[in-house]
Amino acid sequence: MRAIILMFDSLNRHMLAPYADTIVEAPNFARLAAQSVTFENFYAGSMPCMPARREMHTGRYNFLHRSWGPLEPFDDSMPEILGNAGIHTHLASDHPHYWEDGGATYHPRYTTWEFFRGQEGDPWKGVVAPPAADGAGPGGGARDWRAGMKRQDLINRSYMPTEAEHSQTRTVDAGIHFIDTNQASDQWMLQIELFDPHEPFFTHDAYKAMYPHDYDGPEFDWPGYQRVTEPESQVEHARYEYAALVSMCDKSLGRVLDAMDKYDMWKDTLLLVNTDHGFLLGEHGWWAKSVQPWFNELVHLPMFLWDPRTSGRDTRRAALAQTIDIAPTMLRYFGLEPTPDMQGRDLAVVLEDDAQVRDAALFGIHGGHVNVTDGRYVYMRAAVDPSNGPLEDFTLMPTHMRSRFTPAELAAWEPAEPFTFTKGLRTLKVSTHSLMNSWAHGTLLFDLENDPEQKAPLTDDNAELRMLGLLADLMHASDAPASQFARLGIPFDTPPTTDHLLVRRQSERAETDLEPLPPLTSFFDKGAALNIPILELLQDPNRRNILERRLPYLVTTELVNIPGQLTLYQLAKVSPIPAMTLEHLAAELVPVPA
Repeated sequence: MRAIILMFDSLNRHMLAPYADTIVEAPNFARLAAQSVTFENFYAGSMPCMPARREMHTGRYNFLHRSWGPLEPFDDSMPEILGNAGIHTHLASDHPHYWEDGGATYHPRYTTWEFFRGQEGDPWKGVVAPPAADGAGPGGGARDWRAGMKRQDLINRSYMPTEAEHSQTRTVDAGIHFIDTNQASDQWMLQIELFDPHEPFFTHDAYKAMYPHDYDGPEFDWPGYQRVTEPESQVEHARYEYAALVSMCDKSLGRVLDAMDKYDMWKDTLLLVNTDHGFLLGEHGWWAKSVQPWFNELVHLPMFLWDPRTSGRDTRRAALAQTIDIAPTMLRYFGLEPTPDMQGRDLAVVLEDDAQVRDAALFGIHGGHVNVTDGRYVYMRAAVDPSNGPLEDFTLMPTHMRSRFTPAELAAWEPAEPFTFTKGLRTLKVSTHSLMNSWAHGTLLFDLENDPEQKAPLTDDNAELRMLGLLADLMHASDAPASQFARLGIPFDTPPTTDHLLVRRQSERAETDLEPLPPLTSFFDKGAALNIPILELLQDPNRRNILERRLPYLVTTELVNIPGQLTLYQLAKVSPIPAMTLEHLAAELVPVPA
């Protein structure tokens, strides 16, 4: 038995020909669909990057208990279980988050692994530059980390001048080398994991030439995590840049399919092709992910599976499946049983006869909406309070994406009672805040059958109550902490009733948030608003309302932690997730006089 996982990051289902009419040239994805089972209703679970990978290892949801972070000491790891059973597992990847504090426990779970540097702002090649005049940048004072990442990315690109030197190509080279070396052997699993088509959309000229278009604006292949304020021509340009990178990914897929053909591996080798989440390219008036509701473009994922035990070429399956199903499927394929803590299901039964493995699926990000879908309706439950609290991290590995928890964060930690999946261990319980405030967006209900693009939120008390019941049941089945129920305004010990519905109560805010931002118009003295201290802005009810809607994480921050003279401009220099451009904020905060 052998298996290959080919995983992409931020791959959009709605831009692949097996799923939609698309501008993207990706013939190998069509070729893959003809050779495998295409999943119609495959959903993400925990997001974004490393939370999704924790689900792939553990087969259970991550986002209800902690934010982005490593595998925990009590976690079951599918690759490690395979390795302990004598099945060689190998990881080849250019995904930089594996190298960081919040990902460092994942790759050692494989028997062997190799990494290829240079994606995004990976601190790879050292080129020292003098400090910028304003003190930002290397050697400066208040370093703008986003500008630093972009500068590092430009340095990294200069070390990949050809397609052959691109980290994506080198990663696939390594995967093909593993196949060439081990194609005659048995009992192995190979995971080729590509960071692309994650932003920035870095490709060489041959791929850009596949999408000719007129554009004379600024270089734009790295949209921020924020509302769309750019002109349509710039938005369209970003879509073409993304399409070019997907076409490069398609070539990489083709190389893996060629290796399967070359060695006649279809008869005895499982092939799984997946992604962690999608990426918004202007849909719903947003870029990227995380700071807005998790619309279907982000969570309704492409998924292809070839299992030689069940065959199923050129077949489609409609059963509701999720990322948590990957670990049980891989273990069962190799004759091993999933652990009791795994919530996912073996997808073999779906391959055989499209059997339903679940009635509903949870998905979300720590501190954001908690969402549930039954395949037709999507219910996005927001917090009931502007504070977005209470919110807690439960962990024995207190690290964020690129840093450890600070002493201030850990000062008031308490021991939590064991959860059902912590192997009897008590974790740290740490009160926390999130940059994602679901309250600002409101609770949303969508009927995908009648509104597949999620443009018209539904107000239907009966449908909401049913979906709320599913949500509460799945949260209990996941042993979600009581604080999550309190944050969402859901009773912990009794079933929810009509008293707990939120769609109507939060509809005005939700509808306002879903409206696209208008084009920028002229306004006076935009710099004045940007230089007003934040505490002063928050004292003005009209400005506070704007900030709550546009920068919700500001009002969830303890005001005592905001220095009195910190201005919006200064905050934007260091803020990890800008919710919209400074120009648009200034236009709203300092309106044009009548």
